[in-house]
Amino acid sequence: MHLLNTVPGGFIDDSAGIARIEQSPAEIVILSTADTELALLARQLPHDYPSVRLVNLMHLRQHASVDLYIDDVLQHAKLIIASILGGQGYWPYGVEQLVAIAGKNTIKLALVPGDDKPDPELAQHSTVSSQEADQIWRYLREGGVKNIESLYGFIRTHFFHQSTAYRPPLALPRASLYHPDLQTCQLSDWQAQWSPNQPTATILFYRAHLQAGNTTVIDALIHALQQKNLNPLPVAVASLKEPLCMEVLQQLLEDSQTHIILNTTAFAISSIDEANDALEAPIPSSAPVLQVILAGSNRDSWDSSTLGLQPRDLAMNVSLPEVDGRIISRAVSFKELDTHNEQTQVDIAYYQPEIGRCEFVAELAKNWAALNNKANGEKKVALILANYPTREGRLGNGVGLDTPASVINILNRLNAQGYTLSDIPETGQQLMQRLTSGITNDLDTRALRPANVLLSLTDYTRYFNQLPEQNQQAVIDRWGVVENDPGLRDGHLPIAGFELGHVFIGIQPARGYNLDHYATYHDPDLVPPHSYLAFYFWLRHIFSADAILHVGKHGSLEWLPGKSLALSENCWPDLIFGPMPHIYPFIVNDPGEGSQAKRRTQAVIIDHMIPPLTRAESYGPLADLERLIDEYYHAQQLDPKRAKLLRREILEATRKHHFDEEISSQQTSQINDEEAALNRLDAYLCELKEAQIRDGLHIFGQALAGDQWLDTTVALLRLPRQDGKGQNGSLIRALCQDFGFSTTFDPLDCQPEKPWRDQRPEMLTRICDTPWRSQGDTRERLP
Repeated sequence: MHLLNTVPGGFIDDSAGIARIEQSPAEIVILSTADTELALLARQLPHDYPSVRLVNLMHLRQHASVDLYIDDVLQHAKLIIASILGGQGYWPYGVEQLVAIAGKNTIKLALVPGDDKPDPELAQHSTVSSQEADQIWRYLREGGVKNIESLYGFIRTHFFHQSTAYRPPLALPRASLYHPDLQTCQLSDWQAQWSPNQPTATILFYRAHLQAGNTTVIDALIHALQQKNLNPLPVAVASLKEPLCMEVLQQLLEDSQTHIILNTTAFAISSIDEANDALEAPIPSSAPVLQVILAGSNRDSWDSSTLGLQPRDLAMNVSLPEVDGRIISRAVSFKELDTHNEQTQVDIAYYQPEIGRCEFVAELAKNWAALNNKANGEKKVALILANYPTREGRLGNGVGLDTPASVINILNRLNAQGYTLSDIPETGQQLMQRLTSGITNDLDTRALRPANVLLSLTDYTRYFNQLPEQNQQAVIDRWGVVENDPGLRDGHLPIAGFELGHVFIGIQPARGYNLDHYATYHDPDLVPPHSYLAFYFWLRHIFSADAILHVGKHGSLEWLPGKSLALSENCWPDLIFGPMPHIYPFIVNDPGEGSQAKRRTQAVIIDHMIPPLTRAESYGPLADLERLIDEYYHAQQLDPKRAKLLRREILEATRKHHFDEEISSQQTSQINDEEAALNRLDAYLCELKEAQIRDGLHIFGQALAGDQWLDTTVALLRLPRQDGKGQNGSLIRALCQDFGFSTTFDPLDCQPEKPWRDQRPEMLTRICDTPWRSQGDTRERLP
């Protein structure tokens, strides 16, 4: 195992080696997960002070790293302060070892929370008094120059018996406006600089950055927004979970008439485990919220990574914010070395802005704000249908979705909302006929059909030449020059689709030609061909779409080559789609693939329902077999001779229709074996009847009604949800309790062929006139 040196923003894989922090012993050691806190502590440390070492806890994740640091530094200390975000559960081994070394060497130990919530579990492990630990915690949490100065005075007085003046922790504003040129700022200061009649873009960031003077990236975002003719309003907050912060923020959003919010804070406000029947927005505003990522990694690791973000950044800055419904944008800064502080032997990190990514996010904010402000009649919208694989029979394929009918619903809704449309097809069938009357992705018919939309080779070449050189070369290396594209027609590249006024209906191009479309649809290395680029070039630059909707799971754009997260300017989804507002109706039961579109193409996922469900029931030979089995069990008691004939008839029919292969039944002349085969067949038929199957496709924007609504509701409530208690319990288990059935009978896990020996309520008896002899018959009578 190798020993690895730590670097600011560096992520050390546990399997790559052990992180060793090169520091000498000191009297005071302060550990924290926040680089902003460490930077402020380093800058405010007096020169004539007991020796201090500062360290980021992120470099002490491995047990061996903790052990090395204890041997090298901690065991020699007189006072250890650890500010732990997430409590003991986040760093259990470290806490355990700190407590052990403090007891062994009589070291003063203060374990305090890294956030604003008291942590009794940490407090009980501290060896300083509860009052001392609480005051240290409050100094660190309030932050700011004055509080850190007082913290050092408090430590010197209480733990080193050197009387020094200090103040009690000073409560600083939990939320405040920021201006790069002013010490204090009011809304009117910003309004005096704003351009009239331009949208307002509020930037949310942690107050800790302001307290530590770590605002370079915020300044870069301010400048980028101003360059896009947006009026910036930077707001520093302690936490978006604090009611006071939210109260101040809500007032600022209302007073400034904010059109778009750029949020750089991490985590989520709401909880995925908490029901929100009121459907209240986590941030009290109707403005779209962009999640802007301040990455905890350094730029080099991001640039060389195919993942884009480290696991902790993924959790804090992407996965959890998605719970609040934020639009995932890009990483606009990375941690880099500012200075090495010799006095505390710590590298001071700061957030270095990535200017190109700041500009991308600012353009995305501008486009969303414009979409919000523009009159509906002026907006241009594109609706894109997937085509996977590229056969025309799969055109408009969306998992569980009647895509053509859904598009008609969307068009009619847009028309009712004042969008400019003309000649809307009346049905999904008419829509598909119109699409297939022009070119599609079928190369065999492209030359025979008209192209309703064309992109000239001159225009294409101009847009293609704006791509980075390495991306241009990748396309040429894989597909050749555009003049050799098989779709080229009289100096133009055809675009599959047609316009209906200000709305375009299009077919997403194939990812290539003369290849296996099944194998390459998700290929992470296959660069798109010229025709693919031409399609989105036309949408963005010629049609000038204000927003693009990809209708149904799923298209191929989000699977193009590039980073998984925090895309760079060389990633293909970024290059092709750009900072475009993106809306994506997507089936609700596949969040994993939906996240690809959210994270790689800044999509707003609108979940649609699964297809309507119903019970499979019996039909054809299955129904005949079920009838024969009922006759057999009835004849067993009244006419054993007939029962024997029926048994053989049943088993012969089973073999004839190959059901015996599915249930592993074997032909035999032995009665006991035949009885076992009948029991297995009976159970098999019961399971088939109870199976949940699709009853058609979902139509976006159309609620279920009648039997489809009832059957689907029952199907969704049959199984327990979440903790399975109370209203989250199983519907049919609850009904069994209401009917007074024995608790030993579980309708979700019964033996269908087993005889039913419990009561037969009249209400259930009237449901159907088939014999009620088995547990399977009982389950059949329940929803």
